[in-house]
Formats: sequence, structure tokens, C-alpha cells
Amino acid sequence: MHALTPRPVSSSVQAMGARLDAAIAQAIAQQRIVGAVVLVSRDGEVVWRRAMGMADREMKRPMREDALFRLASVSKLFVSVAAMALVAQGRLSLDAPITTWLPAFRPLLPGGEPATITPRHLLSHTAGLSYGFLEPEDGPYHRAGVSDGMDRTGLSLDENLRRLASVPLLFAPGTDWIYSLSIDVLGAVVASAFGASLPDAVRALVTRPLGLGDTGFSVCDRARLAAAYADDQPSPRRMREPDRIPMLEGLADIVMDPARAFDADAFPSGGAGMIGTADDSLSLLETMRGGGGALLPPELAAEMARVQTGNLPVVGLPGWGYGLGFSILKDATEAGTPETPGTWRWGGAYGHSWFVDPTQKLSVVAFTNTALEGMSGGGRFPQEICRAVYGS
Repeated sequence: MHALTPRPVSSSVQAMGARLDAAIAQAIAQQRIVGAVVLVSRDGEVVWRRAMGMADREMKRPMREDALFRLASVSKLFVSVAAMALVAQGRLSLDAPITTWLPAFRPLLPGGEPATITPRHLLSHTAGLSYGFLEPEDGPYHRAGVSDGMDRTGLSLDENLRRLASVPLLFAPGTDWIYSLSIDVLGAVVASAFGASLPDAVRALVTRPLGLGDTGFSVCDRARLAAAYADDQPSPRRMREPDRIPMLEGLADIVMDPARAFDADAFPSGGAGMIGTADDSLSLLETMRGGGGALLPPELAAEMARVQTGNLPVVGLPGWGYGLGFSILKDATEAGTPETPGTWRWGGAYGHSWFVDPTQKLSVVAFTNTALEGMSGGGRFPQEICRAVYGS
């Protein structure tokens, strides 16, 4: 495997900050994003932070460092760590059938045979599940009325999983990779194993031990919640409630409803349903980079950061594999990135990205309020931030 020689992060925080300031300011001036919060931690110290642009353009409310964001798939990080905390406590096993905790969740293989799904399959997106936005508009998830976790449907989590289980798996668990609703299923496993609701489980297992009071499945302070915008020309438009965001040509749109954040009856989507701050996410990432802290023993933190997918292609991400909860860089040349092999990365559809480069002792969180431009893998902004950090 050929990889780029790891480039050390610039020794000058001032120079890095100037590059980051320029990258954020340019994205705002070019009307690709409305606002952003970007944080950089090196060797356990937050060395640079910035809030720029507007949290609410129409209300002329500036972005602030403690702004709250709809996290979308950044939620997966918190729920994945909660599952691993239960593994550490002996209340969950990575390789046991999930029917141990969800007896009714028994989707069949395409030929009608039974399948065995484990928490490891769910965490690594190798369970054979998918997302509605990764199939055509008339696909089986749409026909079954399955929610992707960002719309407002009135469904309970149990009912959404019942509908999901009625659709055949795309492949036998462990034999392929596709991004999916598996973390929503994992959320139900976590709740069952913990013996309480998913929000209570995540609070007890992750956010409370780290003192992260701003992140959860409900909005702690409406005045700090950033408005949601979507890519458009000549500038991002304020998202409708609900809204349909095109993602991949020929496939269904992502249905997103920013008002879901205020809906007390919305089911807790483990894959997309949380609200929080950039600082809270950085604190969790730094805890994991440091070996798990009070949450996990080092061997389980290391297991999350180990490629679980072997040589399976991670669709849309050349050069990357997948661990337990996030992607892992395998080949920097193939990926076209200055990050060091072994880097962890993911993001969220509302406009977020994060990465951790353990070799460089570096963690970066870049949250915007603009879908999909700020999303890792979906827009230019995360790549611009990455290049600015590394000076490449």
C-alpha cells in the first residue's frame, strides 16, 4: 500500500490559524456556508477555535462558539461509544446476536433465509441494512414507510424498526459494506441492554461522565440553536420544515425536518437525532484519542479505531475502511488527503465534519449550519479545513 509521507502539522499555530481563518471566510464570502464553528486540539490542548458567519442569517444572529447544532450523523459517535461502554461493563457483546436484546428484530436474507446480525455488524455498517436516501424513490424502504431518522413521522422507534425488519437485507451480514440505519438499530440495542431509554443511556454512559451538558436528544437552549440552511444558488436557502435535499443522482432525496429538534414525541434516532455543540464533540473525540478515559478501557477504544471491514470497499470513500462507529484512513494517496493513515473521520448531513489523526495527536471539529456543503464527503468545506490544518 502506497501512502503519502505523513506531513507534520505546522509548528506555527498562528500560521495554521491564518489559513483556517482564510478558508472559513472564503466559504462564507462565496456563499457556500452561512456560518461555522471550527476547533483544533493538538496533544490534548485546544490550540485554535473560531466562530464565523451567522447562526441565523434572517435574524442577524452571529455564530457563537457555544452554538447548538442538529448533529445528524455526528450522533453516531455518541451512540457508538455508549454501546462500547456497555461492552466494557459486560452488558453487551460485540459478537452476540442482537436478538439477545431485540428478539423481534429478525430481517431475512434476500432468499428468505434467517440472518444473524451482531453489534459489530451494526457498528461497522456491515449488517446488510441501508438508508432510504440510498435507494430510488420507489425502493423497499420507502414502500415500507421506514424513516431515516431526520424527518417527523409520528413513528415510535419500535415501529420504525418493525418496518425496517420487514425489508430483506441487501446481503448476508459481514459480507459487504453500506452506510445504513444500523446505528438506529444499535440505539435500540443500547436502550434494551441498559434498561432505559436511549437518551437516558447516552447521558449515563457518555455525556454525564464527561460533563457534556449541551449534547443530547433535545435542545437545551433554543436561543443557541443555529438555523438550518441548504445548498442553493446564489446562496444557501433557509431549510423548509420538512425539506427534501438531493444527495445522489438517481436516488431518493434526504428528507430532513429542522423542527424535529423541538418535537418531544420524535423517536430517538441513534444515527441522526442528537443536538449538541462542537466543544462537546471535541471533548468526546479527545477522550477516545486518549484511550477512552473514564468511558472505555484502552483496548476497546483501540478496537473502535481498528479497520473492521478488511478489503471491503467503503462505497464513496476510496482509501478508507470502517471501524466501529467511524471511517478509518487506510491509504492517504488513494484518498487524496494529507491526513496520516489511521486517521478517524466522519460527519453529518446538516453540515458537519470531524477527524482525529492519532499519529499527530490532532483532533479537528468543523460544524456548519449548511447542508450538505459542510458535510464530510459531501462538500468542499471539510477538505478545505483539512488542507488548512496540515498546510498542504
